[in-house]
Amino acid sequence: MKKLLGASALALVCITASAKAETINILVEGGGEMLQKAAAEKFTAETGIKVDFTVVPYQGVFDKFSAEIASGSSAFDVVTIDVVWNAKFASHVEDLAPLFTDAVRKDLPPALLADAKIGDKLIGMPAWANAEVVFYRKDLFDKPEEQKAFQAKYGYPLAPPKTWQQWRDIATFFTRDTDGDGKTDFWGTDTIGSFSEEWMAHVLQAGSPGVILDKDGKVIIDNEAHRKALEFYIAPHCIDHSVPENVNEIGWGEAQNLFYQGKTAMMKFWAHAYKMTPTDSKVSGKVGVAPMLAGDAGVGAIPGPWYNVVPSTSQHKEAAKKFIAFAIANNALGIEAPLGLAATNSAYNGYASKPGYEHFTPLLETLSAPATQGRPLNEKYQEIVDEAVLPAVQQALTCKADVGKVLADAKETIEDILE
Repeated sequence: MKKLLGASALALVCITASAKAETINILVEGGGEMLQKAAAEKFTAETGIKVDFTVVPYQGVFDKFSAEIASGSSAFDVVTIDVVWNAKFASHVEDLAPLFTDAVRKDLPPALLADAKIGDKLIGMPAWANAEVVFYRKDLFDKPEEQKAFQAKYGYPLAPPKTWQQWRDIATFFTRDTDGDGKTDFWGTDTIGSFSEEWMAHVLQAGSPGVILDKDGKVIIDNEAHRKALEFYIAPHCIDHSVPENVNEIGWGEAQNLFYQGKTAMMKFWAHAYKMTPTDSKVSGKVGVAPMLAGDAGVGAIPGPWYNVVPSTSQHKEAAKKFIAFAIANNALGIEAPLGLAATNSAYNGYASKPGYEHFTPLLETLSAPATQGRPLNEKYQEIVDEAVLPAVQQALTCKADVGKVLADAKETIEDILE
């Protein structure tokens, strides 16, 4: 009888524990699941709270979360969103300010902390972050004959570029006809014409208080820094001819492929690509990485962070917040995933000295640079880019337009959008 009662009591305890067990559902795109899976598994092991991922394509995150908001209910307890959506979803998520302890704040690059704040609310915790840095061909930069020729032509040593002028000089130097047929078949770098983030990074390097809009929402796309940055951005194409001519057909993928195929000597690209360089590419084992370029205001970049947010309609808010706090405390676990990204300084520093992670020191320097800051936290940001910013960059890349007028026209378009 004693044994029977013991078994019944044990069963009751198990049923009670089972009833209390929670499951949280995270909406995320594919790369985000990989980066957070290890933390989720450890979280479940330590807390008993199960974590399920609903994985959708990039745009699917925005569409599904928007649909949930419209319906007034949510199947998701955490949504991992791109920073460009922070303003759009800010009024539909919990304030996570209590999770931002002094230790967490000190461990985050300032730009990531700034992008988490919408009004007086900290709407999300960074899950991982990225930024463009400089990739270059070590085998070319280290060749004595190239070093000698560059020194003779430009009067300073050949080394990874730090400034705008060095970028232009080196790109021009390496642009050449390698097979003697009279046509250029190797370029110093590329110019991306189908996205505008690279140009906006140069705007920050030039000393603008923001890109497109200032902190008060005033349109500043026609200020001096934007003009200088656009003139620099189009110069390799329009003046130096140190990039492939089809600039408006070149996006991130095309730029990456040109470099991997051994067609360019340098590129500005998202740091995660260093670890993902194909072993069968022409540049495998020959890639060096340096911080993003510096203008008058120093090194500056546009970060690419993603944030974990808790929908206001979540049925498991406390468990969701526990996971988010756990994930940032164990942020380094994501580095072992294929994309190899994190958000905290400590996570990156913990790997920076290990072979294969040489890109982390330049990435950290770039993410934490004083001029580095995010894109405008405005609900109409994507419309502004699509209707005004990108068309302005592409018009300037025709090499026939007046840069000042292009930016003045873009300002008018943006002001109309914001009305």
